[in-house]
Amino acid sequence: MQAIAARYIIPGETAESALMFLPSEAVYAEVHAAFRSVVEESYKARVWIVSPTTLMATLNTVRAVLKDVRMREQAGVIQSEVGRLLTDLGRLDERVGKLQRHFEQANEDLRQIRISSEKVTRRGERIEELEFEDPQSADDAIVPAKPRIVSN
Repeated sequence: MQAIAARYIIPGETAESALMFLPSEAVYAEVHAAFRSVVEESYKARVWIVSPTTLMATLNTVRAVLKDVRMREQAGVIQSEVGRLLTDLGRLDERVGKLQRHFEQANEDLRQIRISSEKVTRRGERIEELEFEDPQSADDAIVPAKPRIVSN
C-alpha cells in the first residue's frame, strides 16, 4: 500500500487517492475477510483495493464525485454571474426610468406647444374675420376706417 501511495499520490499533481486492482475475486474476498488490518492500512494511505466486480462501481463513484466537485465550482461562477446580472438589471431599470421621465416631459412640452398653437390659430382666425373698408371707395376719407367684427 505504501509503495502505491508514494508512487501514485503526489500532492498538487495527481488525484488524492489511488486504486489497487486485484484481478481475482477470491483474493479480494480473502483480503477483506482475513486481512482486515491490510484493508484499514490501505484506507489510511488512500489506496482503494478493488476487484473486477468492484472496479466499475468505484470508477463510477469517483466520476460522480468529480462531476459534483465541478458542478459546485461552476455553481460559484454561476452565482457570481447572476449577481452581476442583477446589478446590470438594476442599472438598466434605473436608465429606463430616466428615459420614461424624459418622454413624459417631452409629452408635456408637446401638450403645452399644442395649446399655444391652438391659441395662435384662434387669434389668427379672429383677425381674419375682421372686415375693413375698401381703401378704393374711401379715397376722400382722412380718418382711417374702424374695424368691424362680423360674426357668423
